Amino acid sequence: MTPHISRRTSLSIATAVAAGALIAGTFTATGAAAQPSASGATPLALSANARADLIKDASAQTADTAKELKLGSKEKLAVRDVVKDRDGTTHTRYERTYDGLPVIGGDLVVHESKSGKREGVTKATSKSIEVATTGASLSAAPSGARKIVWAATGTPRLAYEKVVKSTKKDGTPSRLHVVTDAASGKKITQFDEIKTGTGESEYSGSVEIGTTQSGSSYSLTDATRGGHSTYDLKNGSSGKGTLFTDADDKWGDGTVNDPATAGVDAAYGAQETWDYYKEVFGRSGINGDGKGAYSRVHYGNAYVNAFWDDSCFCMTYGDGEGNKNPLTALDVAAHEMSHGVTAATAGLIYSGESGGLNEATSDIFGTSVEFYANNSEDVGDYLIGEEIDINGDGSPLRYMDKPSKDGASLDAWKSGAGNVDVHYSSGIANHFFYLLSEGSGKKTINGVDYDSPTSDGSTVTGIGRDKAEQIWFKALTTYFTSSTNYAKARTATLSAATDLYGADSAEYKAVDAAWAGGNVREGAGSRVWGAPPRTGGAPSPCHLMRTPAPSPSASEGTVTNPVSAGDASRRWTGRMRTV
Repeated sequence: MTPHISRRTSLSIATAVAAGALIAGTFTATGAAAQPSASGATPLALSANARADLIKDASAQTADTAKELKLGSKEKLAVRDVVKDRDGTTHTRYERTYDGLPVIGGDLVVHESKSGKREGVTKATSKSIEVATTGASLSAAPSGARKIVWAATGTPRLAYEKVVKSTKKDGTPSRLHVVTDAASGKKITQFDEIKTGTGESEYSGSVEIGTTQSGSSYSLTDATRGGHSTYDLKNGSSGKGTLFTDADDKWGDGTVNDPATAGVDAAYGAQETWDYYKEVFGRSGINGDGKGAYSRVHYGNAYVNAFWDDSCFCMTYGDGEGNKNPLTALDVAAHEMSHGVTAATAGLIYSGESGGLNEATSDIFGTSVEFYANNSEDVGDYLIGEEIDINGDGSPLRYMDKPSKDGASLDAWKSGAGNVDVHYSSGIANHFFYLLSEGSGKKTINGVDYDSPTSDGSTVTGIGRDKAEQIWFKALTTYFTSSTNYAKARTATLSAATDLYGADSAEYKAVDAAWAGGNVREGAGSRVWGAPPRTGGAPSPCHLMRTPAPSPSASEGTVTNPVSAGDASRRWTGRMRTV
């Protein structure tokens, strides 16, 4: 049978949406993005073929690029992504290998004008890499570990990376990465690819979803958005599941009694996320290649979570406590899928300050999608997880106007911020985004009262959520690297504001003021191309819920050396993210 083109059908259903209004924006809820005054700096909408051609062209010149950058003879570059602006400027992101080993924290972005003139380079590390990759002085490699060069922190050094696989007490799979120094055997860092949280469902009203007709049957496959499909795991925890099909193209009944209701929610979340990135930033799909992900619902038995897994390029949703509250909220979906966008672009390592920025990025765009969808049943706000009532008293998980109101998140940067759980250190960037969008002080937005302080007592005037989104996305895709910390994020967003609105613009000054309001000022570290230096100021550096620790019966997993350096980084950004 021949598939019919994807349709958008109005469904009179009260679709169950799981909680987690992760983050919100300003007074208005609109899909139209604010137009920067220097519109040439906004990203050009590239077809999958056009993007592939740019990557192919850049890949053919990696050897010459390495020489021009004066990299060592053992260092090789692999193209990971190319962003092209409307004015012809290109930003080519590279991963690096050293003597055939992946360099974690060795990524860089080369910025070139339309004429091909190199305008600057943004590097994750400015340090030279000179590492002995063999020798009798090396400690024994842990069983199942691979050899890497660790350059994300400190002086680049040879290291081992081992992955320990297990299942946590709540049913969440765990893949714990442990990095040890190859010479001393001491642990450098560790992080879990899977970060967890909890949620309850809510109704989102009538929605439209893309479906495909094949003969007399319809399936939850959206051909207009890269072929995204939605599958039913039927409370299993492995495999792809069964594709949702229906005879009359009317899906769900708005309750958990019909398994398709969760499928509708998942499909709706996926399409709104796709449309947001496409319309606002010109990005076609999570990877920018026009290919859709897929969603799996009804994962496990009473599984109170949802997660994005980059290894399958898919979203997975549990049914919540008692299998009565599927975690299929719009903002939950957008939050998790945005982890995929981060993995495909900056590749922020999911630990330390870069991990906080990774989590905040998903918060920011999760809420932005919620505003973009303009669903009257789930209005935007600056409260994170207010619908799931995880605390049992109606309070949200996090607050963007004053993150510390949750009792754990940081309002402002402080020494040791990188040692705080990433869902709490994300408060620094969440607070920044609120201040940049709305400004400081008291205000009421969509019926919610806010009162945002600043660490220095200053008054910050917001520029609106639309402009704040544009600045954060440009910084993420062209200036952030895998090891960006809060000080470098400040510089990167100033660079983005300069490109979009000008160095003397109110937007540039607002970015500076919003970071200062969270105690993030000019600090040590390599500068990002394009950002004028800030005079004065003190130096500065940078889950929703935690889950039980892995069970003692954890099994060991092996991470093989990737085909390219880009693969290595994707492992490090963490292929799995949960709410």
